[in-house]
Amino acid sequence: MNDLILEVRALQKSYGRVMAVDSVSFDLCRGEVLALLGPSGCGKSTTLRLVAGLEEPEGGEIKIRGKTVASASRRVFVSAEKRNLGLVFQSYAIWPHMTVGKNIAYPLEIRGFPRAKIQEKVEEVLNLVGLGEFGMRRATQLSGGQQQRVALARALAYEPDILLLDEPLSNLDAKLRAEMRLQLKALQRRLGMTILYVTHDQVEAMSLANRVAVMRQGKIEQLGTPLEVYESPASFFVQSFVGRVLTLPVVLGSANGTVFQIDVTPDSISAHHDSSPNGNRVRLAIRPEDVTIEPLSDAISKNGIRGIVEDLIYCGDHIEYVLRVGETQLLFDTSKDTALERGQEVVLRMNAERVKTWPASDE
Repeated sequence: MNDLILEVRALQKSYGRVMAVDSVSFDLCRGEVLALLGPSGCGKSTTLRLVAGLEEPEGGEIKIRGKTVASASRRVFVSAEKRNLGLVFQSYAIWPHMTVGKNIAYPLEIRGFPRAKIQEKVEEVLNLVGLGEFGMRRATQLSGGQQQRVALARALAYEPDILLLDEPLSNLDAKLRAEMRLQLKALQRRLGMTILYVTHDQVEAMSLANRVAVMRQGKIEQLGTPLEVYESPASFFVQSFVGRVLTLPVVLGSANGTVFQIDVTPDSISAHHDSSPNGNRVRLAIRPEDVTIEPLSDAISKNGIRGIVEDLIYCGDHIEYVLRVGETQLLFDTSKDTALERGQEVVLRMNAERVKTWPASDE
């Protein structure tokens, strides 16, 4: 994938005193899916709207297929309808007074497509999204998942250079959301679509995207493959937002190269920490899948931390244990075959290679 479709450089946009997008830069290649992932208010939807031409940037530059469509310094701004982009929003934006076929045909009509070509494209994209028999049905007679597929078909009809998806599945229930995620991934692979995908759902981002840009307070905190973002987070925020994580406040002990003993009274474990001197308070973080839990025995081995079961929650396919380690409460998922009781003392055994430490001030 080396055919560059979208170039975003040092993009900026503010609303009053709030910097919604702060020096955001990234590229998007043909056939690639890039997910902008982050919590509400992090600037991901504003970034997409800037790319779409629905907002005008205060700084930076956007190029589509090598053509500058927005540049604050050069006072260039190409309107949304001239950027050849397809948009699908969370709300579907389906026109209720039109049939499914008319919903898809309308954007082609205002672009001046011949009537025969419009009919051909409507039938083509309806078949692509599995709604070939629904062309004459009223949009209001469709389910939420079907309406979302109509919105997708409408965006694909005029063969956009980039498909922009802004939280497209968030209005669907959990089961339908999972089904649509699979359908969208299959369709993207089949057509080789280039997609900029905005979501707060890490599962969507990790499963659909070739690369993920984790955003926070208007900035990209980390940009990489799903594997890189999950396995090698650039900050505590990235690690805590992408996937589940267990965290403990700890104190660095004696150092041996880059391996430190981290004291968790009365136990200690080993972890890699590159910069802090002895005695510094830091935050330990580890994925739950890199921890095993077992009843307390007489001896605590290396990288074992004792705790106590405060509560347990039966969730069908697994059990959630509420654990107390020192002054910290942890929520830990295990197999439903794990047999622990309230008040029982346990040991959390951690994979030393998977433990990370972050400055205590890193939020």
